[in-house]
Amino acid sequence: FLMIRRPPRSTPKPSSAASDVYKRQINYCYSLSPACGFQESDIVNQYQEQRQVPKTPFKVLDAPALQDDYYLDVVHWSKSNILAVGLGKSIYLWNAVNSKVTKVHEFSGNDSVASISWSSTDLMLAVGSSKGNIQIWDTNQLKLVTESKIHCGRIGTMCWSPSSSLLSSGSRDKSIVHRDIRAGDSNTQLVARVSEHKQEVCGLRWSPDEQFVSSGGNDNKVLVWCKGKLINPYLRFSEHKAAVKALAWSPHQHGLLGTGGGTADRCIRFWDVTLGKLIYSLDTGSQVCNMIWGTNTNELITTHGYSQNQIVLWKYQPFKKMAILSGHMSRVLYLSLSPDGQTIVTGSGDETLRFWQVFPQNDYSKQNEQKWNVLPSDNVVRQLSNFL
Repeated sequence: FLMIRRPPRSTPKPSSAASDVYKRQINYCYSLSPACGFQESDIVNQYQEQRQVPKTPFKVLDAPALQDDYYLDVVHWSKSNILAVGLGKSIYLWNAVNSKVTKVHEFSGNDSVASISWSSTDLMLAVGSSKGNIQIWDTNQLKLVTESKIHCGRIGTMCWSPSSSLLSSGSRDKSIVHRDIRAGDSNTQLVARVSEHKQEVCGLRWSPDEQFVSSGGNDNKVLVWCKGKLINPYLRFSEHKAAVKALAWSPHQHGLLGTGGGTADRCIRFWDVTLGKLIYSLDTGSQVCNMIWGTNTNELITTHGYSQNQIVLWKYQPFKKMAILSGHMSRVLYLSLSPDGQTIVTGSGDETLRFWQVFPQNDYSKQNEQKWNVLPSDNVVRQLSNFL
């Protein structure tokens, strides 16, 4: 069968005169626009600068027995939208979708919760105790997977590597322990045990690419370790003048680490660990208790203690203060970010957990918007004894 292929019809090109008329019409319409004379980047930057950040929390939960202790880390938000909280001897889970509260465990005797950390897959919750024990829980089945005596003192900080292959813990006994939880028993799980800090280990954070892990200590030191060489520190920073608990790796720039010092220091500092040097330093005027980087924008949050008890939103590059949030009556010791990257939860010695909407949505968040059991943002809800 023979088919005759006809040539495609060509669209006639507009005459040069018609094209000029069209261009003049477009230019005239643009001249009437408020955006006339601005580049696209200028418009975006102006929008970000004018972004209004709510100054009050949209939700407040009572958290009886939430400890006013700088060296603890007992609040962590999972990617599954479950908030884990340590209240005294007990571990609780709060579901942000339906507000359901589940009690996981209660320590006996004089042992209590000192640190909490979700694995990146949300399959396991690690709990460090004041007596140096680490428990690993399967929270779906509320089943204790393993319990080990790892340290000789309280475990005030823990973090999982991004792949959840390693669990790192820091203790009052000055040591850092890295374990591969996938291994069989506690003997084969041990990857490294180091004691490079001269006092209590206050903070531990893995970098997003899992190439580095940073540690802060009560000896005012910040150490950076390479994953393949966890025995000896890759970098040592000694510029802080007080304990370093606040540590945060930037998800936007490889090798950028933020750190914050205690009452005698009050400074936040930024380090390029690929070059091994300090980039920027700022005196905040008060104790830096915690720090977290936004995932949707190149901004970060710091929480503070003596003497202002504030939450501060910062823009990075150029570095400047964007908003100050107040409301806590005591040091703002605890901080965690929601899975959609828009909300932070803060905890304080005033025994409250407060939820603040500080970061904008990104495109993924708009498509997969989290459902919340909350009242409108202009109402502050105080749910009494939600964790009892």
